[in-house]
Amino acid sequence: MALDELKSAVPDFAKDLKLNLGSVIGNSDLPKQQLWGTVLACAIASRSPKVLRELEPEAKANLSPEAYTAAKSAAAVMAMNNVFYRTRHLLSDPEYGTLRAGLRMNVIGNPGVEKVDFELWSLAVSAINGCGQCLDSHEQVLRKAGVDRETIQEAVKVASVIQAVGVTLDAEAVLAEQ
Repeated sequence: MALDELKSAVPDFAKDLKLNLGSVIGNSDLPKQQLWGTVLACAIASRSPKVLRELEPEAKANLSPEAYTAAKSAAAVMAMNNVFYRTRHLLSDPEYGTLRAGLRMNVIGNPGVEKVDFELWSLAVSAINGCGQCLDSHEQVLRKAGVDRETIQEAVKVASVIQAVGVTLDAEAVLAEQ
């Protein structure tokens, strides 16, 4: 199981990450599609080759082809949106917020899976990328659709642990090269 291999790669000084990785993925209350779509989208967003290589096969095995593609689409479109909307939010000139975005985001309207799942994956990627405006937007859509705060928090926990594992493993790989 790739999750076990990834956990075993986490160094002893980051034991909490190893334990959290097992609990947020191995013991998640999220439905299978929501969980593994979140895992895949977050593994991509983490930018860690090791994390993506280890988690992608298991995600692919647990997702329909449509959900697999949609999770990758969520990571891709949010990589763009998080930079764009975070920048508009951070600029002190409010006029940028009135300008037309002019960016294609058709996949958000027709992701090929349940809209709630895609929104959850988008929220998790936005957590990794640190876009408050996107986090608020996706959280509001999820809450209006009846998704409870605990489910949203579960996706954010998956995002936070995957990101932390990626940062840790990538740093260790660099340090091992010295």
